[in-house]
Amino acid sequence: MRSILLVKTSSLGDVIHNLPVVSDLRRIWPNIAIDWVVEENFAEIPRLHPGVRTVFPVAIRRWRKALGQKSTWQEIAAFRRAVRANCYDIVLDTQGLVKSGVLTWLADGLRCGYSREVAREPLAALFYDCKYAIPPNAHAVERNRWLSAAACEYEQPAALRYGIHAPQTAPGAALQTPYCVLLTATSRDDKLWPEEHWQALGGLLAAQGLRCVLPAGSPRERERATRIASTIPGAEVAPPSSLNALASLLAGAAGVVGVDTGLTHLAAALDRPVVALYVATEPGLTGVFAGPQAVNLGGKGQIPAPDTVLAGLQALLAKAKS
Repeated sequence: MRSILLVKTSSLGDVIHNLPVVSDLRRIWPNIAIDWVVEENFAEIPRLHPGVRTVFPVAIRRWRKALGQKSTWQEIAAFRRAVRANCYDIVLDTQGLVKSGVLTWLADGLRCGYSREVAREPLAALFYDCKYAIPPNAHAVERNRWLSAAACEYEQPAALRYGIHAPQTAPGAALQTPYCVLLTATSRDDKLWPEEHWQALGGLLAAQGLRCVLPAGSPRERERATRIASTIPGAEVAPPSSLNALASLLAGAAGVVGVDTGLTHLAAALDRPVVALYVATEPGLTGVFAGPQAVNLGGKGQIPAPDTVLAGLQALLAKAKS
């Protein structure tokens, strides 16, 4: 095996779930060239893995809104030229959507993906040369790894490794003391953990000497984070940041508590103690998946209590020190 192109474009959590495939491939073939097609907003994530050679950003979401513009078709043509400059042994679509299937079809190589029966969008299977019926009831990380092992014909390594490293940045004065990152924002309101629960948890963490840092991007997220932080002694709302900067922030944290959002998965991939909170979805197939340093709490219609979350985080922190 000389080269492989991975197609996993979005969302943030899904892209992170695909990182162990790179680690697996590198352990089997240390000199393999691994390239990756990903949405432009998430291109920083594959670049965190030293095993990825080239990242090809695409803009499916943006292109769909501007199909009548010449510049859109120029960008699509430029992507096709760039990706077809290589002839890959395998082009592997671990997403299983029509859009990722089309991108797979545009590349040069043996095109592999999920079979029609198990693909997220059955029509995606039309774009593959080889199709695999990977069990749909496994966690997304394991499905990605199993698909890669089947397509590339190797035995999946037992150990799970995300393999990413956050950029090294000098911490600000406020972050030179132990801190815990609270990821309070997510894409859907029904996935939010109640503000009063965050405030109660933050107070308990502050009493234990952990400074709380709350990342927030949009104005609405910042308003909510500011309300939460205002009642927590010493808490700080972090400014809007790039994914690289957020990765550095997460990598330096003593622990992370987050709702169902991609940044929670990023924290787990960076090997931090993580408590993930689920209130509107079940974590079984897409929850944080990183071994003993991460735990999922709650589920659809279940709201974990602050003291339960604190106990879960304390257990992880104690384990990390041992």
